[in-house]
Amino acid sequence: MKAFVKLLPMAAYDFFRLYSAFHWFRRRLCFLWRYTKLTGCAVYRYAVGWKPPINDHGSRGEVVLNIEDETPQVSPEGQREAAARERPAGLTRERPRFEDDSDDDGGEFDGEEYRVDPTDKLHCGYDSTWDAEESVGPSRRTTRPAAHNFMFSRFENAARDMQNYRHGYPNRQQSTRRDKLNLQFYLGMTRSVPDGVSIDGFHQDWYKDYDRLESVHSYIQWLFPLQEPGMNRDASILTTEEIEEFLQSNIAKENLLKSYKLMLDFYGIELSDEKTGEVRRACNWRDRFNNLNRQTHNNLRITRILKCLGTLGYRHYQAPLVHFFLKETLVHRELPQVRDSVLHYFVFAVLDKRERRRLLKFAYLSYDRREEFVWCPKKIQIKWSQGMSSRTELLHCEDGRQEEED
Repeated sequence: MKAFVKLLPMAAYDFFRLYSAFHWFRRRLCFLWRYTKLTGCAVYRYAVGWKPPINDHGSRGEVVLNIEDETPQVSPEGQREAAARERPAGLTRERPRFEDDSDDDGGEFDGEEYRVDPTDKLHCGYDSTWDAEESVGPSRRTTRPAAHNFMFSRFENAARDMQNYRHGYPNRQQSTRRDKLNLQFYLGMTRSVPDGVSIDGFHQDWYKDYDRLESVHSYIQWLFPLQEPGMNRDASILTTEEIEEFLQSNIAKENLLKSYKLMLDFYGIELSDEKTGEVRRACNWRDRFNNLNRQTHNNLRITRILKCLGTLGYRHYQAPLVHFFLKETLVHRELPQVRDSVLHYFVFAVLDKRERRRLLKFAYLSYDRREEFVWCPKKIQIKWSQGMSSRTELLHCEDGRQEEED
């Protein structure tokens, strides 16, 4: 009996090791299966010349214009892939262009037709995008059919978090810390914890070290501090005093810009205009986009980056980055695993209400199954659809006059 009692801890320890090994093997096997399936599907689609499904509702208001392929021609292989994705003439429809959309000029979103009643089928009580005044907390709630829609429920949960951010975390207890660790870190006066890296060290030694940027999870809270806690308990929450001093420091803001470029490069993006915040694909975008599709935790990082940009002096950088991701997910369809995060979180991190509305219009007009679009009230969706129909009729009239002249 005594021998049995002595052997019991050893047996339990061996069982625990065997159980851990089993779960390690199961996780690796699942990862291998997902990777094999993803690769196999990609090879099969390329071999058979598969093209993404085209949304064609058959309505008279559908525009049938081709768009310019904005995919950079970086190599013959890239040209072949672009040709494989090209759709037959006459079946494509116009994709809206965010930069040149003249309908967004002036006060398009200021009319009474953009005021939404809480009884709207897709009204979200936590989204103030369409409110005349910014409101804190949920607006008047009503029972709507969309409440039973899974995607709309996810949107409401995300909208609660994003509204809290846009209003500066009104219900959060203010931190009493006076050491201003985030500001000191960005001024080069202290190092990150637990990695022990200075701000210059990140910019110089971690740049293009993609394996380290992917596998280490404790640095993102230091590079992009927020007024909310993150996964790294050793990182300090951003305080109101820090924000005020940060915005007055050219050194801190220049270092934040370098941090932004560091992460953009990690995601296969480059900042093309420091004044406007416009971004474009980097030369290594294919490899980095593949990583974004595999490692979906980067969606949380991008949300944090967008929030930080809005808090620490670069809010005009928010909309260009979100627009870039909308194009890549909805138009070019290169980042399918990022799409939901773009619509649930990225768009609603943009502090400028007019820019949020412009982004949502672009998203709606670029969405294939518009009847499933839940991120905008139904009343406004109908108005945008009618606008597309009017524009189509105008284009048809102009084409008819041109044919008569010819």
